[in-house]
Amino acid sequence: MDVELYIYDLSKGLARMYSLPLTGTQMDAIYHTSLVVNGVEYYFGQGIQTAAPGSTHHGQPMEKLHMGQTELPADVIEEYLGSLAEIYTPESYDLFLHNCNNFTQDFAMFLVGKSIPDRIRNLPRDFLETPFGQMMKPQIENTLRGVTQGTGPGPVRPPTARPAAPAPAIAPGPRRPTGMVRMVSNLRQLEDELAAATNSCAVIFFTSSTCPPCKVVYPTYDELAVEAGDRATLIKVDVGSAYDISMKYSVRATPTFMTFLKGQKLDEWSGANPAQLQGNVRMLLEMAHPAHPHRNLRLSSLQRSITNFVTYKKVPPLDKLLQKLPAAFKQDPNIAPVIEFVKCRHSAAPAADARAPDLPSFAASLQSSYATLPSDSHFAVVDLVRLLFLDPRVSGYFAEETNHATLLTLLSPLSHQEEDLTSVPYNLRIVALQLACNLFSTALYPAQLISSTSPLRTTCLRLAINSLLDSHQNLRVVAASFAYNLAAFNHNARFGGNPDPLAEEDQVELMASLLEAISREEQSPEALHGLLFALGLLVYEAPLDGALVDLCRAMGATETVASKSAVPALQKEPLLKEVGAELLGNGL
Repeated sequence: MDVELYIYDLSKGLARMYSLPLTGTQMDAIYHTSLVVNGVEYYFGQGIQTAAPGSTHHGQPMEKLHMGQTELPADVIEEYLGSLAEIYTPESYDLFLHNCNNFTQDFAMFLVGKSIPDRIRNLPRDFLETPFGQMMKPQIENTLRGVTQGTGPGPVRPPTARPAAPAPAIAPGPRRPTGMVRMVSNLRQLEDELAAATNSCAVIFFTSSTCPPCKVVYPTYDELAVEAGDRATLIKVDVGSAYDISMKYSVRATPTFMTFLKGQKLDEWSGANPAQLQGNVRMLLEMAHPAHPHRNLRLSSLQRSITNFVTYKKVPPLDKLLQKLPAAFKQDPNIAPVIEFVKCRHSAAPAADARAPDLPSFAASLQSSYATLPSDSHFAVVDLVRLLFLDPRVSGYFAEETNHATLLTLLSPLSHQEEDLTSVPYNLRIVALQLACNLFSTALYPAQLISSTSPLRTTCLRLAINSLLDSHQNLRVVAASFAYNLAAFNHNARFGGNPDPLAEEDQVELMASLLEAISREEQSPEALHGLLFALGLLVYEAPLDGALVDLCRAMGATETVASKSAVPALQKEPLLKEVGAELLGNGL
């Protein structure tokens, strides 16, 4: 997709005419910018807003600059914009310090890895450095705030969709609507809907505007769509206008219903009988999504989607941390702005005040210099990056970096060791694991962490598995947290009726390590809690004839967990009963 920078002049030519005599500095324009991606113009004013290109209250741009092309999928872009919405809020807008051009810079870096022109980025600084600019700043803010922010936000929309009229809030949602009847008017639309339901089930309701009996079952059909949610696709076709559909399916009477299971036609019947319709659709749902026996157990911690991953946000004394870094490294012109960004991002000031640094230059410098740094300073660099990744602009950028070169550079001391990682300093291992946990702060990373083709997977998984059995209690806790995050991501997909994203062999290896770690744990309730939670998430709704359940039986998982109830330091852990007695005891 092409990415274009739209450049506007808020002064309508006045800056070019009067800036030099008034300020002593020539300014060609008072810039406002936006980015256009596949027919949608994105800009920052009353929050992140969208419009058809050139249709905003700013009129037509004075210049259009081609920034490049992005291959990022629409859902990744939408997810990133959702994370920026927490920073670019209407309340955080500042004409000089946090404006449309800051948003455009962050968005451009994410999409194409390229900065917007310096003449635009540096204009507020250049203006405020003049005596006239400092004197006039309050008046200019009051005058231009309405011009720059506009009157109200339009919702952030994925770049595959054309924007409609502005709405009152940013509300990204699912790509396909659920819980509602799909209206279809031609054969191609119907085939698309059926194709999307090949992994579940679908119902077609053939009706017509001249069919009084059809109207009797309209309310029932709508209620069934809400009940089915994303488990089924309920379709309505007016055969009076969709002639190609009625011919293909030989519909001779209305209402007629057809059901499809896993892409194959299952049943067909006619008649306006609400009870029959309810019974047939509910039976279809049960056939498409048979309830796992674990759903009948009392497992309140597991019978839900996991919404919170464990991340490590604690900020150490930054001055002491920076003392561990060589002076030449801290003074590198590509490193120093990142250090200042971390300081600002984690100070008492609002996070929105921290302007994102030049991340491509930072990545290049870090990759080239990290191996030359003293080994005892590696942990400080990794800890600095851990804090850096808490900002969604940063994590979003690095999630799309080719081959994850920067992260793998930081983790290289861990990946070059043999199976035993005890020779790696403890402080480096624990901050590396904390950084790995923080990758779950954005939805862009988890799928890459567990992909069999991702270079991150082997390093992070091996580090976690080795650390589960380490003698350092705090390291075991962090390793259990990473295992929990992996298991939770896999659990959410499985709980939603989707295939496990984590490969079965990785689940088996992780579970074996979890059971071994549980058997050894004698001291830390916090570590045991994480281990049991991760174990429960992996086992819950796993195939009863699959490798995971077989492994639990072979390793005596039920007995292993039950034995922890006899350890005084651990016996109050509530998951001992839920995971041990209920899930393992009654669910295997």
